[in-house]
Amino acid sequence: MSRNGLITSLRRLINDEEPLETRSPSPFEQLRPRMNDIIGDGGILKEVVQPGEGPPVPENASVLIHYSGFLEYSDQPFETTTNLKYPRMMKLGRDVTLAGLEVGLLTMKKGEFSRFLLQPQYAYGEMGCPPFIPAAAVVLYEVQILDYLDSGQVDDFIAMSLEEQNTVPLSTLLEVVNTLRSFGNRFFNQNRYYNAKDRYKQAMTLLGNRETQSDSEKERIKTALLPLYLNISLAELRLERPHKALKYGNKALEIDSANTKALFRCGQAYLELHEYASAQCCLTSAQAQKPFDSDINNLLRKVTMCYKDSLDKEKDLYSKMFRELKGSVKM
Repeated sequence: MSRNGLITSLRRLINDEEPLETRSPSPFEQLRPRMNDIIGDGGILKEVVQPGEGPPVPENASVLIHYSGFLEYSDQPFETTTNLKYPRMMKLGRDVTLAGLEVGLLTMKKGEFSRFLLQPQYAYGEMGCPPFIPAAAVVLYEVQILDYLDSGQVDDFIAMSLEEQNTVPLSTLLEVVNTLRSFGNRFFNQNRYYNAKDRYKQAMTLLGNRETQSDSEKERIKTALLPLYLNISLAELRLERPHKALKYGNKALEIDSANTKALFRCGQAYLELHEYASAQCCLTSAQAQKPFDSDINNLLRKVTMCYKDSLDKEKDLYSKMFRELKGSVKM
């Protein structure tokens, strides 16, 4: 064996390496052939595991994702959100700190599940992130887009002056309002009622600032306000603030006096305020429109019982007062 051949064999023995012709490809090397180079320099490779639907994530959007990051040869992720019931909404350009991951997210659609293989310059760099990420590490991210909202459009609109906002087409304002409402709904479903209420009120304020020019535009604004009033009313009920819940329930009734949800919200608020006659009135009106709705019927029965108990207690109180008064007169 030549001197160079001997040295090579010794190095392989010392490093416990297999000869190149017999060494099995590493896990990441096995992945690469079935992945696409999404920017052209080999730094960010992507494999779509489950396709999504609709347009890709827009720039500056807020994304709701599950993700897990892996090092090669590691069975356990060095970070993951899959153990969270409610992963937080992350804003691109602010909350997503890896350049490669952000570029990858902009190629994804709602519902999509993909893998991204990131070279160090698009991940943690030459320094890594000790003690979890070694220097110059190639990392794999598995990402699922649960939902996204075009918060960039919201940010741009809110940054405008009132005069500028009023020059924007109403359709754009309504898109912004719907995005804010979607944010609120997301917070509400996570039981974050204060955050939900604030988003609903922000949307309500933007609609209130609009200088309407025609009757048709006024009607479209009223139509957009109605679900916001209903959502704020429900959020205030969850926050145990029935007076405020009643306020927004009544605002909804000013737009649509026969709205079943508004009548139900007011009935709930009146019940919490122990105003049983008013609660009964609202719920009876709601029941007339939806006679077989179990929520309405159950709450109406509860209100009726509370109202009866209240009347009985009031009757007992007056009877007691009358007896005491009668006894004092005899004396």
